[in-house]
Amino acid sequence: MKKTAFLLLTICATTLTQISCSGNDETNKQSESDITSVGASLTIDAINDMDIKTGLIVTTKNTSSAKSDETTPGICGAITITQQSPTSYPKVFTVDYGTGCTDNLINRKGKLKITLSGPIITTGSKITIERIDYSFNGIKLEGTIEYTNTTTVATVPQWSRKVTNGKFTDLEGRVYLNSGNWTVKQTAGVDTPYVLEDNTYEMTEGNHSITSSNGAVLTLTVQESLIKKYACDFISKGKLKVQGNLLNGVVDYGNNDCDKKFTYTNENGTTFNLSM
Repeated sequence: MKKTAFLLLTICATTLTQISCSGNDETNKQSESDITSVGASLTIDAINDMDIKTGLIVTTKNTSSAKSDETTPGICGAITITQQSPTSYPKVFTVDYGTGCTDNLINRKGKLKITLSGPIITTGSKITIERIDYSFNGIKLEGTIEYTNTTTVATVPQWSRKVTNGKFTDLEGRVYLNSGNWTVKQTAGVDTPYVLEDNTYEMTEGNHSITSSNGAVLTLTVQESLIKKYACDFISKGKLKVQGNLLNGVVDYGNNDCDKKFTYTNENGTTFNLSM
């Protein structure tokens, strides 16, 4: 994750000097703010997606019985389930990572409080994820994610993904406030609703805004549907339009390969090959 922000930051020190970095100090500061905000925004979205994945695993894989201290494969934190009765809602799942535990090279600390209002495959049901003293590989995250089933056609499951009061503190101590709304459709694995591994999701519309500590605002908007396979850690296809104070262009996630690669093309046509 750190690598993304670092690579994007180096853009200003290299080819983008011809765009804006050769200007005055104030222009340079705005450009650098835009660049680091792009890296922060992509990192935030990737972690949001992983936390939703955790929410889906916890709420799908655990039984309906009101047990505590459940263990779930792939999640190193201790899971506690709170509900009025084995069949009642809401169900509250607390994933406690304590002072730190590691799964798949990812170290998490703190807690995720995951509230399920009803069966996630039912229209109107919602997963709410609250972060409590939570960090991800040293990056501190705050705020709430709401993942709500908005399905109107049974063969095309659909959810809204809303982030509120987002706060991201990177490894250098830089703080970014963030919020966003996405529309997510399931395009594969529909016939196996409680099997996650064969799912593919498509983010068809939405945007994410991020505000840096100097007040600069950057907005990333879906330009071409984003494809996210459950089996992949990162988005594998699709495009985001980037709009900032000085930096404007397109992030392209590639040709649906399950990898960490993406490109950024600035409005002047210059393209950079980058990686998470």
